[in-house]
Amino acid sequence: MGGEIFRDPWGVPHLRAGSANELAYAQGRVTALDRAWQLEVERHRAQGTSASFLGPEALPWDRFARRARLADTARHCWTELQRTDPETAEWVRAYVSGVNEGLASPGGTDPGPASAPAGGEGPGLPAAASGSRAEAPAGGSAVSGTGPVDRLAGDSAGQGGGMGPVSGAVPASAGDGGTRRPAAASGSRAEAPAGGSAVSGTGSADHPAGAPAGQAGSGGPVSGVSPEFARAGLRPGRWEPWTPLAVWLSTHILFAGFPAKLWRAHITAHLGADAVGLFASDGPGTAGSNGWMVTGGRTTTGHAVIAGDPHRFIEDPGVYQQIRLSCPEFDVVGLAVPGVPGIAHFGHTGTVAWAITNAMADYQDLYRERLRRTGAGVEALGPDGTWRRAARHTETVEVAGEEPVEVEVIETDRGPVVIGGPEGLDDGVPEPGEPPLAVALRYPPRVTGDLGFGALLPLLRARRAADVDRAVDLWAEPVNVVMAADTEGGTLHRVAGRVPVRSEANGTRLVPAWEPGHEWRGWHEPPRAGLTDGVAVMANQRGPATPLGVEFAPPHRADRITALLARQTRWSAADMSAIHMDTHLASATPLLNLLATLDGPAPSDPAAAADGSGGPVAGSDDSGVGTPVAALGDPVSSGSSAGLDAPAVSAGDPVSSGSSAGPGTPAGALGDPATSGPLSTPAATLRDRLLRWDRRMDADSADAALFAAVRGAVVRRLAAHPAFATAATPPPYPEVFRPWLALVPRVGHALEHLLSAEELFGVDRPAVVRAALEEVAARPPAGTWGDTHRLAPWRALPPATPYDEPGLSGDHDCVLCTSPVPGLTDLAARGPAARYVWDLADRENSRWVVPLGASGVPGSPHHRDQQPLWLAGDLAPVLTDWAQLKKETDV
Repeated sequence: MGGEIFRDPWGVPHLRAGSANELAYAQGRVTALDRAWQLEVERHRAQGTSASFLGPEALPWDRFARRARLADTARHCWTELQRTDPETAEWVRAYVSGVNEGLASPGGTDPGPASAPAGGEGPGLPAAASGSRAEAPAGGSAVSGTGPVDRLAGDSAGQGGGMGPVSGAVPASAGDGGTRRPAAASGSRAEAPAGGSAVSGTGSADHPAGAPAGQAGSGGPVSGVSPEFARAGLRPGRWEPWTPLAVWLSTHILFAGFPAKLWRAHITAHLGADAVGLFASDGPGTAGSNGWMVTGGRTTTGHAVIAGDPHRFIEDPGVYQQIRLSCPEFDVVGLAVPGVPGIAHFGHTGTVAWAITNAMADYQDLYRERLRRTGAGVEALGPDGTWRRAARHTETVEVAGEEPVEVEVIETDRGPVVIGGPEGLDDGVPEPGEPPLAVALRYPPRVTGDLGFGALLPLLRARRAADVDRAVDLWAEPVNVVMAADTEGGTLHRVAGRVPVRSEANGTRLVPAWEPGHEWRGWHEPPRAGLTDGVAVMANQRGPATPLGVEFAPPHRADRITALLARQTRWSAADMSAIHMDTHLASATPLLNLLATLDGPAPSDPAAAADGSGGPVAGSDDSGVGTPVAALGDPVSSGSSAGLDAPAVSAGDPVSSGSSAGPGTPAGALGDPATSGPLSTPAATLRDRLLRWDRRMDADSADAALFAAVRGAVVRRLAAHPAFATAATPPPYPEVFRPWLALVPRVGHALEHLLSAEELFGVDRPAVVRAALEEVAARPPAGTWGDTHRLAPWRALPPATPYDEPGLSGDHDCVLCTSPVPGLTDLAARGPAARYVWDLADRENSRWVVPLGASGVPGSPHHRDQQPLWLAGDLAPVLTDWAQLKKETDV
């Protein structure tokens, strides 16, 4: 197969080949050269074999991957893809051939024999792998953030994205125990970019002795030089044609956040059904995104601009791969998912560009099963009252440094059992009168045999927005909101993906498998939406996908982006980074309003409580990021954007019915602050300072650090309140689901609702806030927000030499969405996994950046060279002139 690899000054691969299949081969090969370790970690996670080299911490994920039958589902989808779309199947084969060739490149070790597939025989699926003891299937019956529970989540990209709040001292996800655990944040001094030309890889100090350096101009050393292989005692394996499908599935299985149904059941059981709405929130494990489209009527060029940033767990190597794919059929730049061919989420073909955000749709169900063992195996009670044979087999999970672990895999007519079994939970005791707990997961690809790979080639071939529209008709999951625009003025704003039609109860809780009425009855027609004043904004809020979901992100990010875009009548691609970096925190309002009701000396200058809406958007003027608001359009007076930049009320004022503390919430409903006496002088001084704060979560802001400290203290005190005591201990579900069930993160991310609700189980919230304020006033943080709000990337292995990770601006509800876990940690494990600006006037005016760099190899000059740009809100140019690129090699 013929092709060429070029590099731009940032080590980004630009690939050129004579056909789509030759190009796929080149993409697979360059991905293996740049990201061999990442590819192998993802392959093992998809197969449920990562504990074999990562040890017992990876075991919970491997158990889940086996029980959910991820690899088996991928094989099933591959079989269907070969049958229904042989062209795409051959294209995927070419990519896998390139991956295997790259893994076997000089300096590396040849891929070993094909790995034994994880999983056994299921209804209508391939036979069990060797090493599993499979029983006969039930006659005739039929889940990041890149898979990990604590790093997801889903673009939301989502959709994380979808993943739940983290638990433990540091996020344990996305999407994101095999659960992704960010390394302890200790901040990062990024390496300098490689100047104006590609720089040859030089390796790193912890490379295996004698390993050759990378090729000149490459994004880093080839796969064999990746030091993690030697440290883990791992050799690259061989990819199968279905492996990219398995990687895609494991990356997104948790994007829809089905474990949130476990939380709803838990909180309902202890606090009642009304508590579900109070805690409804976009948690830190959910993948999310910002995305906005400005049509030609609102731009300086007359052509559309699309911009945004997917929010996922920040990983090293990164979850998105900047790449260009060029052949006679198409020439596309975009952000690829390593291990998957093509450019699925964010791309620009020259005449049309597209981007996605997590739609926050609910398309996976949990069924409570009644199981019983018989002499022949396991049976499940169906909705017609009949016991039917379930598929059952056992698999062995190898664990580095420990004895192998056997996993029983059971699948009913609803789907694989992912919690419990015939005897219930290992550590659980059934409720009186209830059967032993067993929960089956039903998810679309397991039912349909389709992961949506049929959309990938049509997306690359798209020339107009209508082509993107037809392509995403083939999309399956995760369910996304898609925005597209073309050079002829065409636009697209719609939901893409497969959401089953079923009862409302399926979307909110576990439903009994033995009762009728909970079956799937076809698929929803994906909703569509238009534009308002030439603009479309999606930030995981309620929008076109509202009929398809249950919980959505708060509207703050979407409202803020909309308000910023309204401040200027004409926008250019260069203007967009200012929006990326906005740090205004609208969700601070309820807590600030409560602070203002506390007794004590009034602020010395109540008028100064405004949030600085007339000030700069973010950053510094000379960066091109921090253009003052007045320069973005008409000056905005302190009262013109009420509801977005509204000041906190003055001390002693009641919480007005129009404030964002909650619609119509009277001050009296928040409690009587007079019963607790006046604040101490230090606390009153702190209160006054916070009421004057501009509500910007800037890294160099001492006021932002003080607010975060008070917020964290409020969260911890609320979570420790006796009213929530019964909900503090989660059920003994498998460890992979525990992030969704941890109380402190749930309180932290629902704090806005909990403080503004009319009543909160008798909790005296002003007293809680007063105590938190006094606590922080007695021991205030000494520095700024960036001193504790530091990047905490997830790595499969901790680095041989820890990086000094940087302090960050932003917060969970800022447009600059860098997510701490209030009450637990200020570290940010999740944030913008990439930023992009697609210009339809001239693709070379487009921009992009990733948190680290194009190479996944520590020691490469392109491993972390983009981090200074990412931190400053700057973007690297998208170069498409082949004369400005450096040729690296033929493939």
